[in-house]
Amino acid sequence: MRRLFAVLLSALLIFGFAPVAKAGVAGLTPCAESARFQQRASVADSPQAKARFDLYGQALCGEDGLPHLIVDGRWSHAGDFMIPGIMFLYITGCIGWAGRTYLNAARADKNAAMKEIQIDVSLALKSCLAAAVWPLAAFGEFTSGKLTEDENKITVSPR
Repeated sequence: MRRLFAVLLSALLIFGFAPVAKAGVAGLTPCAESARFQQRASVADSPQAKARFDLYGQALCGEDGLPHLIVDGRWSHAGDFMIPGIMFLYITGCIGWAGRTYLNAARADKNAAMKEIQIDVSLALKSCLAAAVWPLAAFGEFTSGKLTEDENKITVSPR
């Protein structure tokens, strides 16, 4: 009897016996249904402004009629914040890795101080191109132990 009840309960939970509730996000409504947004969109004169309002019509608007970003982790709102955030981290990582690679390569040269003052363009371009795969390079250096320093080589101030 217990097994039958467990199977029946599992089946009801899997197939869902209640309709899915569609709750709004923080009181926001789709911009296409917002009266204030439609009022703002009707004032648009140029084709660029009309295209922008058509694009924003898919977003969620508040009572003010302005589109709002949704940052709650839902994949349906990934374009609002997650994808631009990941692209920001990738680009800043590329910049940092290119600088790190350039400084490490310049350090090996006999005239290292001068290469920090006057940039060696060919070395800088090589560093920038190599930085495109920085996540893989950083993982490789981390697993090999080249990215981190030994504990005994790190100075600690006495307290």
